Amino acid sequence: MMISTTDAAGRVEPDWVRHAIWWQLYPLGFVGSYPIAAGEPVPTAGEHRLLRIVAWLDHAIELGASGVALGPIFASTTHGYDTSDYYRIDPRLGEDADFDTLVAEAHARGLRVLLDGVFNHVGPDFPRYREALEQGPGSDAAAWFQTDTPDSAQAGAPVGEAGFGTFEGHSGLISLDHGNPEVADYVTGVLEHWLDRGADGWRLDAAYAVPAEFWAGILPRVRERHPQAWFLGEVIHGDYPAIVSAATLDSVTQYELWKAIWSSLNDHNPHELAWSLDRHNGFLDTFTPATFVGNHDVTRINSRLEDPRHLAHALAVLFTTGGTPSIYAGDEYGYTGLKTEEFGGDDAIRPEFPADGPPALTDPERAVYRLHQGLVGLRRRHPWLHEARTRLLDSGADHLVYEARSGDDALVVALNLGDEPCGVDLGRSGLAPLLPGGTPTPRGSRATIAPHGWQVLAPAADDSAR
Repeated sequence: MMISTTDAAGRVEPDWVRHAIWWQLYPLGFVGSYPIAAGEPVPTAGEHRLLRIVAWLDHAIELGASGVALGPIFASTTHGYDTSDYYRIDPRLGEDADFDTLVAEAHARGLRVLLDGVFNHVGPDFPRYREALEQGPGSDAAAWFQTDTPDSAQAGAPVGEAGFGTFEGHSGLISLDHGNPEVADYVTGVLEHWLDRGADGWRLDAAYAVPAEFWAGILPRVRERHPQAWFLGEVIHGDYPAIVSAATLDSVTQYELWKAIWSSLNDHNPHELAWSLDRHNGFLDTFTPATFVGNHDVTRINSRLEDPRHLAHALAVLFTTGGTPSIYAGDEYGYTGLKTEEFGGDDAIRPEFPADGPPALTDPERAVYRLHQGLVGLRRRHPWLHEARTRLLDSGADHLVYEARSGDDALVVALNLGDEPCGVDLGRSGLAPLLPGGTPTPRGSRATIAPHGWQVLAPAADDSAR
C-alpha cells in the first residue's frame, strides 16, 4: 500500500518518496567531461557521453537504489553550476535525445530521476545576462539580475561586470533578481519543461540563498501540473522546518545530521550524535529530511572518518533513521577524496567512472559494497523507517544504543566505538540480529557488542529482514 506523508503545512509528500533511496552522481565528472586535461579536446554532443550513465543503471538497481539523482546536466560555461541554457543539455554530455533515452532506460528499471536546478544564479554566457551587459542598467534585461548586493559588498567580494551581484563572491556566478516576475515565470517554465520530459523531481541548488517567497510562488504552480514531483532544497544552516514551510519545499538537505555522524565517530562522542538525532526527530514532525553521509560537495566519508572501521557505524545510522537517504556514487566502493577550498578543489571528489559500467572490484571494495547492499536492503524491507523517530536507550563514553520506531514497527541499533567489548542495554528482550555487524548474542535485554562493532536488531518474530 502506498502511503503519502502530510507535513505540518498540509502538503502531501509524493507517495513514491517513502521508498526512495537515491544513487547520486555528478554527471560532468562521472562521464569524464569536466575537468578536461590541458591539451585534450572538449567532448562534443556527438560523443553522447550522457548515455554512459545507462551502463550504470543496473548497478544502481543491484545496490538497492530506487532513483538516480543527477548533478547539473544543462549547458554551462565550466562546472555545471554556471548555466548558460536551461533548455539544452550540455553539449559536453550530449543532446536532448540522450536525456530522453536516459530517462526511458531509468524508468524501465523502476528508477526515478532527480534533476539539479541552479536557479539562484546563472553563468556569464547566459543570453539574458549578455543582453544586460549590452543594454546597460535600467534595461529590461538588467532587471533580471541583482546589482552589487550588500552581502558581497560587505565581504569585499568581486561582483560581475557592470556591477551586477554575484553568488558568494564568485565573479562567474551572476545572481538573479528573484523579485522580478519574469524570472519567476522563466524558472517555472524550466521546471515544467523537464518534468514534462520525464524527470521526477528537482534538487534546488543553493535554495538557502533564494528568498522563500520565490519558491512559494512557483512550486505550487508547478505542482498543479506535476502533483507527484518532489522538490528538495539545498540548505546547509538555519531553521530547516521554517524554511521548508515558508518555501513550500518537500525537503531540505540534512547537513546537521551529516556533520554529527562523522564528527561524533571521529571524536568518540556518542552524545553529539544522540543530540543531533533528537533534533532530527523534531524536523520529522514538520517534513522528511534528505539524509546522506556523502555528496558531490563534501569530502568523501571514507576520507572524513579517521578510523575506517567506523564506516559501518555511519551507514547504520544513515539507513536506520527517518529521512530520504542517498548514496554518492563511489562511496559504495569505499572511494576516497578530499575536498579543498581552492581552484579545482572539487575535482578529487568528482572523478570519472568507467564508460562501460562497473569494474571488477578489489576485496576491500567488495566488502564496502556488500555492507551498503545489506543496509540498503534492510531499509527497503522496512519502508516505515522513512518516517521513524529515534529514542535513546543506552549511551556511554564509547557506545550508543537507540530505537528507531514508527507506530508498532521498531528496530534497535547498537554502536560500539571503543577498543573493548561493550555490554549494552537493548531496552527489551526477545531481539535478534538482522545483519552480521558485531553479531551480539542478546541475553534478555543485554548484549555484548564487539570492539568497533555494531548491530541492528529486531523482535525475533520479525523474519522479513533475514
